[in-house]
Amino acid sequence: METPESSLDFVFWLTAGAILCLLLISAFFSASETALTASSRARLRSRADRGDRGAAAALDAVEDSERLIGAILLGNNVANILAASLATALFTRAFGSGGVALATLVMTVLVLIFAEVLPKTYAISLPESVASRVAKPIRWVVMVLTPVIGVVRLIVRGILRLFGVRLEAGQSVFSFRDEIAGAIAIGSSEGTLDKEERDRLLGALDLDNRTVSEIMLHRSQIEMLDAELPPDDLLAAVLNSPHTRLPIYRGERENVVGVIHAKDLLRAVDRFLRTGDGKLDEASDLDVMKVAMKPYFIPDTTPLDEQMREFLKRRMHFALVVDEYGDLRGLVTLEDIIEEIVGDITDEMDPKAERQIRAAGDGAWLVDGTTTIRDLNREMDWSLPDDEAHTIAGLVIQEAQTIPAEGQVFAFHGFRFEVVTRKGNRIAMLKVVPLLPGVTVPEP
Repeated sequence: METPESSLDFVFWLTAGAILCLLLISAFFSASETALTASSRARLRSRADRGDRGAAAALDAVEDSERLIGAILLGNNVANILAASLATALFTRAFGSGGVALATLVMTVLVLIFAEVLPKTYAISLPESVASRVAKPIRWVVMVLTPVIGVVRLIVRGILRLFGVRLEAGQSVFSFRDEIAGAIAIGSSEGTLDKEERDRLLGALDLDNRTVSEIMLHRSQIEMLDAELPPDDLLAAVLNSPHTRLPIYRGERENVVGVIHAKDLLRAVDRFLRTGDGKLDEASDLDVMKVAMKPYFIPDTTPLDEQMREFLKRRMHFALVVDEYGDLRGLVTLEDIIEEIVGDITDEMDPKAERQIRAAGDGAWLVDGTTTIRDLNREMDWSLPDDEAHTIAGLVIQEAQTIPAEGQVFAFHGFRFEVVTRKGNRIAMLKVVPLLPGVTVPEP
């Protein structure tokens, strides 16, 4: 016959065994959450392409990240709460009212070490391997808990809507671009990527977030040809120019009627001389407009990645940028877009212009006013905002709300700006000094 003591021992060990199983279940969910969220989708895809079914299941599982996290958190919390409840009942029966505090202490230690820190540490050390092993059982858990997760999701979205936060039905929690950018940032901070490699990778990622108006050559700096000039003067201008393609205007610079390519012009001159008497003086009869290409106009809001695809599709390297009114704003080339990734590209024909950023001593830098904020940030590792202004001179004018005079000093965004040179209404040169905490700016 079973005695009360043996029955108590049986219940004690059964409850203890249930608590142990619940801790193992909690550890499984903790490891699964860490592995599936920390694993690289690129590595999982590589393993899946080599025939790893677990990796393929892991990729499927992370597609709906909100449902995945919801199922894991639900399972983990149910296991932890149930384990704590059983432990409280077990310790209360064994030690009376003082068992509640003891159960809280013991379960906190057990859950923290064996259900949280230990499994998560293991999962983060081998995320792809763990994700491949847990993906299939997690997929079954998600399927079983989908109705509950759906209700929880509706409740959460309803509460967030009360606070003005609206989530789209198909909105993804994770951004593939952000994952790559985060990995690049980590690699740079750990020293595995140098600055140039980091800038190239981030430059490629940023192409879809930037428009041609941010990198175009302003119309005031465009070298153009007047269609009314004699052909021999046009030929001399093309030969003396460091550029291969030059826009041609008629009447006013806004009225661009064509783009001349140096090679096309030289081929036309060669044919003209071969079919004539061979005298160069006869080149004055050459019709340059028959050689010119039709100008290619693009809006200033075109994203860089889209424009690069258009250049490659059209087999063109040169486009004129216009605003919403059709007025000429500048020009952009395929080389300009590529330079946003690889940095400045120079050849033997590029003019040897003075560097736009030069050290001025005592931590100060002389910066040409036409220097783009993005180029300045990339070279100096600064973080000046470029959402409203594209050049450093434009940023100073925007913050000052006026065109400052020479010698004026401003401080904003953690930097001190002094106007060194002004030409007309244009800020030609600035002295920029990064400010240290507590450093004040002297009165101009």
